[in-house]
Amino acid sequence: METLGQLEALCERLFNSQDPVERAVAESTLQCFSINAEYISQCQYILDNSTSPYAQLLASSSLLKQVTERTLSLQLRLDIRNYIVGYLASKCQELQSFVATSLIQLLCRVTKLGWFDDGQFRDIVKEAMKFLNQVTVEHFYIGLKILNQLIAEMHQANPGLPLTHHRKTACSFRDLALLQVFQISLTSLRQLQNDASGEKLQEQAIGLALKCLSFDFVGTSLDESSEDIGTIQIPSSWRAIVEDVKTVQIFFDYYAITKPPISSESLECLVRLASVRRSLFSGETERSKYLISFMRGTRDILQYQQGLGQHENYHEYCRLLGRLKTNYQLSELVNVEIYGDWIRLVAEFTMKSLESWQWASGSVYYLLGLWSRLVSSVAYLKSDCPSLLDDYVPQITESYIKSRFDSVQAVVDKKISEDPLEHREQLQDQLDSLPYLCRFQYEKTSSYIIDRLEPVLEAYTNAGRFSTSKTSSDLTCVEGQLTWLIHIIGGIIRGRQSSSTSSEIHEVIDGDLAARVFQLIQVMDSGVHIEARYNERSKQRLDLAILIFFQNFRRVYVGDQAMHSSKQLYLRLGELVGLQDHVVVLNIIVQKIATNLKRYRQSDEVIGETLALFQELAAGYMSGKMLLKLDAVNFILGHHTKDFFPFLDEFGSTRNRTLFYFTLGRLLFMEDSPSKFKAFVAPLQKVFMMLEEMADSGFRSNEVKCAIIGLMRDLRGLTMATNSRRTYGLVFDWLYPTHVSLFVRIIQRWTDTPEVMTPLLKFMAEFVLNKTQRLAFDSSSPNGILLFREVSKVIVAYGTIILSQPVSADPYTYLYKGIWITLTILTRALAGNYVNFGVFELYGDQALSSALEIALKMSLAIPLVDVLAFRKLARAYFGLLEVLCHNHTAVIVNLETEAFAHIVGSLEFGLKSLDVSISSQCASAVDSLAGFYFSKITTGESRASTEAVNMTRHLSQCPNIFLEILKTLFELVLLEDCANQWSLSRPMLSLILISEQIYSNLRAQLLSSQPSDQQHRLAECFDKLMADVARTIEPKNRDKFTQNLTVFRHEFRAT
Repeated sequence: METLGQLEALCERLFNSQDPVERAVAESTLQCFSINAEYISQCQYILDNSTSPYAQLLASSSLLKQVTERTLSLQLRLDIRNYIVGYLASKCQELQSFVATSLIQLLCRVTKLGWFDDGQFRDIVKEAMKFLNQVTVEHFYIGLKILNQLIAEMHQANPGLPLTHHRKTACSFRDLALLQVFQISLTSLRQLQNDASGEKLQEQAIGLALKCLSFDFVGTSLDESSEDIGTIQIPSSWRAIVEDVKTVQIFFDYYAITKPPISSESLECLVRLASVRRSLFSGETERSKYLISFMRGTRDILQYQQGLGQHENYHEYCRLLGRLKTNYQLSELVNVEIYGDWIRLVAEFTMKSLESWQWASGSVYYLLGLWSRLVSSVAYLKSDCPSLLDDYVPQITESYIKSRFDSVQAVVDKKISEDPLEHREQLQDQLDSLPYLCRFQYEKTSSYIIDRLEPVLEAYTNAGRFSTSKTSSDLTCVEGQLTWLIHIIGGIIRGRQSSSTSSEIHEVIDGDLAARVFQLIQVMDSGVHIEARYNERSKQRLDLAILIFFQNFRRVYVGDQAMHSSKQLYLRLGELVGLQDHVVVLNIIVQKIATNLKRYRQSDEVIGETLALFQELAAGYMSGKMLLKLDAVNFILGHHTKDFFPFLDEFGSTRNRTLFYFTLGRLLFMEDSPSKFKAFVAPLQKVFMMLEEMADSGFRSNEVKCAIIGLMRDLRGLTMATNSRRTYGLVFDWLYPTHVSLFVRIIQRWTDTPEVMTPLLKFMAEFVLNKTQRLAFDSSSPNGILLFREVSKVIVAYGTIILSQPVSADPYTYLYKGIWITLTILTRALAGNYVNFGVFELYGDQALSSALEIALKMSLAIPLVDVLAFRKLARAYFGLLEVLCHNHTAVIVNLETEAFAHIVGSLEFGLKSLDVSISSQCASAVDSLAGFYFSKITTGESRASTEAVNMTRHLSQCPNIFLEILKTLFELVLLEDCANQWSLSRPMLSLILISEQIYSNLRAQLLSSQPSDQQHRLAECFDKLMADVARTIEPKNRDKFTQNLTVFRHEFRAT
């Protein structure tokens, strides 16, 4: 680039070209501006002399990257800061918006990074004020934009900047400048209030106020106005400005005179102001005045229907109403003079919103939350003023139910494309609040629900009796209405756990509602129409609602303790539907589970939820024992084949088979009965025999493929259920030695098919996992060794074939996934502590060496960038390296230098992983290697051994390999907010003790990278690091080093 014109042309291509190659060439040519500090002056030249906005953007973005990623001198940063301020002041009227935004971001970034370095950086608000005091609109706009960007910069952590440093800067900014900025925003809003042409400025001013109120005041790094956080911790210095009624009123005024987004952001500011902490106020009088201003403002909005036709306004207004009850007690609300008008208008608004459910579906959650919190507080209301909730809450509940029925009819009539029942999260949010409303006037509400339910239930029952009584759309409508009512009743039953009322009358009402659900269950899977309904989405949703009802009912009313405390409910159920106790109810639940598993073939969702409920029932010891007494459960245990449960024959449901057999296995193993186990696995035994007898010519058929996939998933589920020596022994003795040879045969024929390999390998990974010490074989038993030999055969067979396959366009599915599962198998087998691996070398058995060799080949065959890109692959890869470096160090050390360097280099990358488990695994692996070097070579114990010679050779060819790792560890501990400092400290001592020269070189590098005025203090910190630390790697000495490192880290960061 010889001229400014050429550079401008390149910038034009960089930002505007549609040709990716042309853009890449331009980016490569221009990147010198962002990576070389010598080009900083060139960036200034471009800004001074170029009129091209793209060249100006290049200069600005390059300076931003230089400031962020490089350590620049204080004077240079001050020069950049002062230059940008002057540049914006002189040229703001000429700059394109995106250039001004980039320059402002640069100014705020250099301000934040230099906040503690010089007082000029902390004068940024004064600089912004100079812009605001200018006469031009452009200067005023830039001033507001600087303050907006400044808060955003202070609020957001920067990559490469330790979180503690970010919080320290943010807290200092909060204490020194944030209140002033908020005052500026309020002053600006008042100045602009009557300026009809200043919409752009109003948007900046309201945005500035919102950013101030959204600031992370206490370092939670969360949205403090969310429903999870009750209050915003505004500092006490803000008391006067918050208590001033004009502060709240300005936002209500702006809401009244503007349109979205300004009006909606005004409401958002009010949401945050409504959430300020109680202790901020001088006294209850001030807090009461504050509440009155909110209630009056929200009442006026409803009274005059201001702006609620815009969805953004409507949504934020609902949030504001919800926040009022979150931060104020009902007793405080009812004591306000205008409470009667306010609660009436809010109730009318809520009912109108429920009638307009299609438009307001996302906001109903806040309204229901408001009313649920109101009724929950009635029990604690001591005021003489009436709450008036008795009048409004039943109406709101009835409006909600009616609106749900209306939504069903709208879906059937195709007036809407999306069914609200399909929005599971939104549905759950509403059902979390609704039980409080329903139980408030429970007798009245339950009567209404029963009145709505009984005619629908009767229509559904009649549809099963008479084939022509209902059309398909009529049935869809009935099923939709039933689904809503079942969801509501299920939510009400669940609300019993948190209900403050424990009267027996509530139990009776629960029984009345539950009885209707059990009546429905008796007829919903019978009738002339039923077979055609299982493929209908409305029937599937109804069954899903029934499953949720079962879960809620079981948690509240099933179990020995629940039975004794719920006599009135079971008396009522006995009167209405003949269900006298929880065992009978449990049998109904299991029968419904069996029915779903029989009738649904292709609805993966219903099958999955049904199995989840079944597994939940079987998970508890007492409930599991209770299940074994039921005929329905014993039927399932004795007939778990595709003939009885067709979903087992569906390829799309194969994932569900694992959970099915896991649950059955849990129930099966609750009884110590080898004969029952043998009878249970008989169907699986037939599949084994079929596959073993199958000729090679037919082994690649689709029938065999499906049989293998199903069998492997079944075996994995069954093995997952074993949690003791006894139960695992039953499975092991069944499979070994009779059937294990089939696994290698399958691998040899199906390696190229991930659908087959993944279930098989995952079964093997479960089979070798020694959880709860279930693989504790007798001391005289060779089973551990025999098991590993079979594992070795599987690993070698799969690895040998998969490495010879051509690379696929989808390497993860066809290569990496199988490899990471295989590495997991080997890792679990090596770390299971049930095999004496010395036996293999002693007797010349190649099982161990072959498995390790092929595993390392597979590991080295994957590019490191891909290892790091796939989380599961990375965990398996580094998990194996940890085990090998710790228990089989010689295997790693005896590799070729190139392979050794690759593995150790990958450990360095793994240390930097954001996944703490991977980082800790790599630290452990490095510690094992460094400890090996220290004990074998540094201390001179075994320098002549083959392993020591190989290690010495590796380090002679790669002399900086340990230095780089130690440097990385220091950077992580000192500069990053690592959650595993203890784990990272362990290899650091081992690496330091290997060679004093390595440590000395690293110390010199770190000191030279720091400012000269800090180097002496840091040198003293380094001296303290090794104080009282001996040249050993004993645990006590390691602990002393870790303590010193913690102190060193704090002192280093304090500088």
